[in-house]
Amino acid sequence: MGIFELSALLVIVLLGALALGLWVAFSLSLVALVALATTSIPTGQVLATSFWSASTSWDLTALPMFIWMGEILFRSRLSQDMFTGISPFVRRLPGRLAHVNVLGCAVFAAVSGSSAATTATIGKISLPELQKRGYDDRLAIGSLAGSGTLGLLIPPSIILIVYGAAVEESIARLFVAGIIPGLMLAALFMGYVMVWAALNPDKMPAREERVPLREKMHAARSLLPVGLLIAGVIGSIYGGFASPTEAAVVGVALSLVLARAQGALSVATFREGLMAATATSCMIAFILAGAAVLTTAMGFVGLPRQLAEWIGGLGLPPMALLAALTLLFVALGCFLDGISMIVLTTAVIMPLVSAAGFDLVWFGIYLVIVVEMAQITPPVGFNLFVIQGLTGRNLFDIARATMPYFLLLLVMVVLLALFPDIALWLPRTMFAAA
Repeated sequence: MGIFELSALLVIVLLGALALGLWVAFSLSLVALVALATTSIPTGQVLATSFWSASTSWDLTALPMFIWMGEILFRSRLSQDMFTGISPFVRRLPGRLAHVNVLGCAVFAAVSGSSAATTATIGKISLPELQKRGYDDRLAIGSLAGSGTLGLLIPPSIILIVYGAAVEESIARLFVAGIIPGLMLAALFMGYVMVWAALNPDKMPAREERVPLREKMHAARSLLPVGLLIAGVIGSIYGGFASPTEAAVVGVALSLVLARAQGALSVATFREGLMAATATSCMIAFILAGAAVLTTAMGFVGLPRQLAEWIGGLGLPPMALLAALTLLFVALGCFLDGISMIVLTTAVIMPLVSAAGFDLVWFGIYLVIVVEMAQITPPVGFNLFVIQGLTGRNLFDIARATMPYFLLLLVMVVLLALFPDIALWLPRTMFAAA
């Protein structure tokens, strides 16, 4: 069976399984079993080994910790304080508190390094508040799913570490290169929220009165506990006291202390937060395990490698090669998580990238943005699954709400291709000075 026939078959199986209501993890595993059926590989052994290895990853430890931190904040006054503190500063902007999703994700991305953890934590805090205040559900969900992808780009980024190790490029340079594109993406997302709100005033809550500067400063005091929490987590990472995984535990500990100081922590709320975090973490871990089975199957079948080799054989000029690679990674995003895409294709595509004259630091940032696009692309957009777990909504309804942010990510890819210094100027300046 050719690669295109096999790709079409796997897409049909996946869409059919999801349409029948099969759990996402089981749907991914089913696609893996269909792929493995075309080989002589023992499927039972692959299934067991992949599930176990995906469930025992040390990097996965940070995910439940950050989700638990979000549950603690949700049950304390800290989430409401965040809205109270930010509200006076954004209430005159079109979109008003919908910007909290973008700003919150941008800040938390600098803490977690994970798209899923960013989406789950900020969503647990912001979605109930926005719903309670009368904001349009599609705006709230779409802005959360889109902004959650910032967790992959703004340092520290797990996926940039994987890429840097794979191509033997400086991880410090990659981290610095991700700062300006990450901030630009946040600005693009906020700009879209403003435009949408201006075009749909009937779907926005009533405009609030202008707040004097003195009241703004008073309200900003409500942000102090959240600021201390962020400073503690980020400071533990950049101060060298903790890795991003260990910093998640620091975040949980600080959240418990702050919740206790506010009088919001009791045995009941502690138990509720822990159980809710366990349920959400298990849902995400189960999907990751299903994705790991599919990733292993794709490796045995050789589909990503064959697609990459096919593109390499076309002999495309640099910009056409970049467009083809973008389509390739978005297509692979229908089956694989971002790290798996990089691991499975790097060895094949890097000679093409080097021959085309692309800077490896620049290409790393481009690759992360394309992977971000895959995070919000159905049927296997991981951020979509996280939000589905938070809201219980239909996956494709969430995908429709997220589509404008997918297009904005595509705009960012074009800008990065036309103006490479968006990614290269800051590392070149900083490391030249050093």
